[in-house]
Amino acid sequence: QTWGTTVDEMYENGMAISEMDREKIVIKVPVTAAGVEAATKLSMEGVRICLTACYDSKQALIAASMGVEYIAPYLGRMNDNGKDGFKECERMQNIVDGLGSDTRILVASLRDANTLADLACAGLDTYTFSPAVARELFNEPLTDKAAAEFESAAARGAVLESQIPFL
Repeated sequence: QTWGTTVDEMYENGMAISEMDREKIVIKVPVTAAGVEAATKLSMEGVRICLTACYDSKQALIAASMGVEYIAPYLGRMNDNGKDGFKECERMQNIVDGLGSDTRILVASLRDANTLADLACAGLDTYTFSPAVARELFNEPLTDKAAAEFESAAARGAVLESQIPFL
């Protein structure tokens, strides 16, 4: 992520960070007036951009019109501040789709796996989330129970080779 209080500082820091490999490194730039100006300059130099610190769907208009690769809304933090973060992210996706933009909505500040699944159902497919949320994806008691039953059946020899027609 670039930093600075001026366009030039953000531009220079973004250039320095991305210098190692501009094809692989994506520079996060805040969706502020100065940040967007710096992102424009960086983009003209071939730097990949993610506009970040996004808290409102209208900011997707900026990202889509610039043609940046990503915009990162902070869903959980929006919720913390009384907004409907999920609705804002859905609207962002509708905005970029409606404008025919290739900008991807990179949803951040996800707090649980159910929200991740809801986002996928709504057509949002790019996220960043914690290891705890990743572990939560595997938390399903019915699956655990079924796996234990499979293991128990195997241990009892419940399936014999003679019962399998292709052996």
